[in-house]
Amino acid sequence: MVADSRSASAARPAGRVNDPRPALVEARFDGTPTRVDREGVALLREEWRVVDRWWTEDPVDRRYFDVVLESGRNAVVFRAEEQGRWFSQRA
Repeated sequence: MVADSRSASAARPAGRVNDPRPALVEARFDGTPTRVDREGVALLREEWRVVDRWWTEDPVDRRYFDVVLESGRNAVVFRAEEQGRWFSQRA
C-alpha cells in the first residue's frame, strides 16, 4: 500500500541535501590531507579557504580541499578551524 502524497502523514520536512558529515582525515604537517576515511589521496585538485561571519558569535573559518582518492572517487573535505574537526561533503 502506498500513502497518498497529498496526506499530512506523507509530508516530511526536506533535509539539507549536502550537509557536512564528520570525516576521518590524516594530514601532513602543513594540513594537506593524505588519507580520507582510511583511503589514500591520489591527487589534490584544489584548495581554498572560507572565512565568514567573523563579526558574529558563530564565525566560519574553513580550509577546503578537493581531492581524488585512490579508488578514483572525488571528495571535498574541510577542516573547521573553530571546531578543530574535519568534515566531508559530496563532490
